[in-house]
Amino acid sequence: MKKIFLAGVLSLASLTILSAKSYEIVLSNPTKVGSVQLKAGQYTLKVQGSNAVFTSVDTAKSFTTPVKVETGETKFDETKVQSSKQGDTDQLKEIDLGGSKTKLGF
Repeated sequence: MKKIFLAGVLSLASLTILSAKSYEIVLSNPTKVGSVQLKAGQYTLKVQGSNAVFTSVDTAKSFTTPVKVETGETKFDETKVQSSKQGDTDQLKEIDLGGSKTKLGF
């Protein structure tokens, strides 16, 4: 029982640490992220619990969508955005956060 509690505390602590850092991403096309539609442009990304918050650098407007946070085996050298094309819009699938082992799935 203590091991499960400790694992929960460590998971929560890692999410808290993760939420303190922000990442800059640039979307070159209109992009759907979860249930949110984002225009092309530069965004600041923060993870807050089980949500990703994208804030437009140009307008300061924020967009929140659920995110699945996963931990990989090795650190990512840089932040990478993985998406696929669906009609005229890109569909964001995953973001690998540079300098961490964290992957965000949408």
